[in-house]
Amino acid sequence: MDILQDNEKDALMIHCVFAVLCIIVLATPVIPEIGVRLLALVIIYNLIMPLWGLIRKDANLINLWLFALILSMLQVFPDWFLSQQLNVLVFPDDGCFRIGTVSGYMAGLWAIPIFIIVFIGERFYVRYSKRAAYAAVALVSLIIFAGSEQTLWMLPSWHAENVRMIGHVAVYIIVPEILLGLAAYFAYQHVTRLSHWYKFPAAFSVMLFYLGSAAFFYFLIEQIIIQ
Repeated sequence: MDILQDNEKDALMIHCVFAVLCIIVLATPVIPEIGVRLLALVIIYNLIMPLWGLIRKDANLINLWLFALILSMLQVFPDWFLSQQLNVLVFPDDGCFRIGTVSGYMAGLWAIPIFIIVFIGERFYVRYSKRAAYAAVALVSLIIFAGSEQTLWMLPSWHAENVRMIGHVAVYIIVPEILLGLAAYFAYQHVTRLSHWYKFPAAFSVMLFYLGSAAFFYFLIEQIIIQ
């Protein structure tokens, strides 16, 4: 009996190949502007996923990718709020076009972690249980989002400022990012078998939940607990 099922093998292969591509593109600055390189990688990822789904006739892969992309585009609003209104998130000049104060590639970049997190949650649900799925989603969300905060500033991409930090990770955003993963998984579970039209309100609700939790935990940690 195979350890991995076909859809798991496909997802692992795609993301391994994409990871190697990221290393090559980011380590070989043929294009000097880091924002343009990130934008190119985001476009490649969001073309590979649906194309592979069509090739493999995997409707579930396409379904999940579409939800992740819609949520990713909406995630510009929390990033915009945190960078322009709270002044705790910085997107340096990186050569990419802007959506308000946010680098344009962010509209598609969120799709990558959202897809991975929800996919892992689904596989844990199939293999084990709903409780195991939510535990896996919470843990993977922490690893991916905290890992991104801790490393991507070196490119340089976004970075936090004017808040309490653990290394390069903003303390206030740790719980909201875990909640984002959990909310994305929960929402997707309720629209996965419905029309694609339901994905937008579901993703919009997740975005609002994340924005509200980010604002709440910023206020709680930065203004009430630590003064």
